[in-house]
Formats: sequence, C-alpha cells, structure tokens
Amino acid sequence: MSIQACADLVARADPRRFRAAMAAPVPARDILLPLYAFNVEVSRAPWVTEEPMIAEMRLQWWRDALEEVAEGRGRRHDVVDALAFLDADGAATLDRLVAARRWDIYKDPFEDAGHFDDYLRATGAGLMQVAARALGHDGDVTALGYAAALARFLVAVPDLEARGRVPMVDGRAEAVAAMAQGALGAMPRRMPGPAGFEAAGARAILSLAARDPMAVAEGRLEGAPIAERWALMKAALFGRV
Repeated sequence: MSIQACADLVARADPRRFRAAMAAPVPARDILLPLYAFNVEVSRAPWVTEEPMIAEMRLQWWRDALEEVAEGRGRRHDVVDALAFLDADGAATLDRLVAARRWDIYKDPFEDAGHFDDYLRATGAGLMQVAARALGHDGDVTALGYAAALARFLVAVPDLEARGRVPMVDGRAEAVAAMAQGALGAMPRRMPGPAGFEAAGARAILSLAARDPMAVAEGRLEGAPIAERWALMKAALFGRV
C-alpha cells in the first residue's frame, strides 16, 4: 500500500517524474516512486506556510526520518516506509537534498553561482544519484542530474519570481544562455538506466534556453507533451537522452 500511496502522490504532484517511473521496468518502480514521492514531500514543505520556523520544522522532520531509515527504523508513514531500501549513503545524500531545500523557505537570493550549482547538485542530481545506485548503477550521474535539475529550475523561474523570489544569480540573457549551453555540453548521451528517464526532455528545454534565453523569463520553456513523450520513449527504448 505504501508504494501505491507514493504512486498516487507522484501522479498528482509531479506528473513528469511519474511518467518517467511508469516507463521503467516494474521492479524499478518500487525504487523510483518512493524517491519521487519523498522529493514531492520535501520540495513542497517550504511552500505550505508563510512561517519560516514551521517550514524549518517540516524539513527537519524529514531529516530525522532519514536518520531513522538509515538505522533500520520507520515512522508509520507511507513514504518513509517505502524508503526502507535506502542504505546509509543514500540516506545521507537525501539529507543533503533536504538541507539544500532551506533556500526555498526564504526570499534571499543565492549567494553566488557556486551556491546555485550546489543547490542543483544536492537536489536534482542527488535524487538521481540515489535512484541510480539503488538500481545498481555505480557510475556518476551528476552531469545528467544537474542538467535535468537546471531544466526544471529554468521552467520554474517565472513562478518563483511571482512568489517574490530571486531565482537567477545573473539574469542577463547572455549569462542564462551560457549556463544552459554549459549544462548541455556536459550532458552524457547515454542514460544510467531507468534512474535517468526523468531527464527525458531536458535537452530540448536547455537547447531552447541557450538559443532563446528570453524564453526563460517569458515562461516559454515548457515543451510540448508529444515531444516530451517521444524523448521518454527514446530513453526507454534506446537508453539515449
């Protein structure tokens, strides 16, 4: 039941990752869906209240839960119970993800480009790395995870600005284009198995941002559903991103 609860949560809150998980072999879904459900819970925790202290407490709850999972204990919570497969390294990586999400609580901008990169590596890339390791892939997926996280972040820029946040360290068109181009150049062509399926469509988003950086601020980055599904099909059938 905890896996089904995770699937229902991801389907509602993160349909792109849900489609990626459903494109994976059935056994892999028992890993991907709990991780994506965990990510939903953590990523929305800073936004459900205007009180920073309450948001901090919500994130701390997840950090405490991960510590218990690493120790072989649980919390009678569907998502936490479904994460029982995590080892200590996986729990530590997800703990860094939760810690990075503290940026979402406050309206302060990123300190510098390094802070921004660390945020994307800890969140999107960290989640993909845990999924890859849990599914038996020992390679480094940081470049692919970073590119996928950057694509998602750039799509979210207009919403973040509407919420009073300062998402970009350097919002000049040439700086945005260079950032997208840099992530594109580092993206591998091969998928690290099903853990990488969530990156399907990221190349098209980053290519548009590199070619037309004003599309970021104007909210024109979200790709057509058919194009995303084709990218996901290519990833699932040929292992190409």
